[in-house]
Amino acid sequence: MGSLERFKIDLRGLKSEVDAFEFSLGNDFFEDLDTTDVRGGALTASVEVRKTGGAYRLQIHVEGDATVGCDICLDDMSLPVATDYSLVVKLGDSYLEDGDFITIPAEEGTIDLAWPIYESIALAIPTRHVHEPGGCNTEMADRVRQLSVKPGGETIDPRWSELEKLKSTINE
Repeated sequence: MGSLERFKIDLRGLKSEVDAFEFSLGNDFFEDLDTTDVRGGALTASVEVRKTGGAYRLQIHVEGDATVGCDICLDDMSLPVATDYSLVVKLGDSYLEDGDFITIPAEEGTIDLAWPIYESIALAIPTRHVHEPGGCNTEMADRVRQLSVKPGGETIDPRWSELEKLKSTINE
């Protein structure tokens, strides 16, 4: 978890009105977060922190390629990611998260951006991950096809057959 320390920003220690940070996100980032949805990647996260009154507005831009598992053959595949995310952080009495608004204890004054950056990546990835046609591991894809139920090939529970007869009687 030591490599995630670099994602902590001490808001109280920021000297200018606008500060910028850049993070390289490699496989170690995803391993340290111990996630299963995104297995790795080569991405860059740019964070701009702007002081506005009693709050901090964070603009996060992430771009690069994320590694996920193919839904068909389970092999790793790379997907392009380009996403923007806004976050407003206030200093307060205790930690509170409400959507894109976070209150952190004033005595702590530090925001950990590792998880918000990961969430922005995970939300930018389509729910269905499939290789381009012909890109799947053919051995695994063939095995999945063998084990899949083929339309019309499954047996119907006899109770449903009786209901089908009733349905056709009603329609006549």
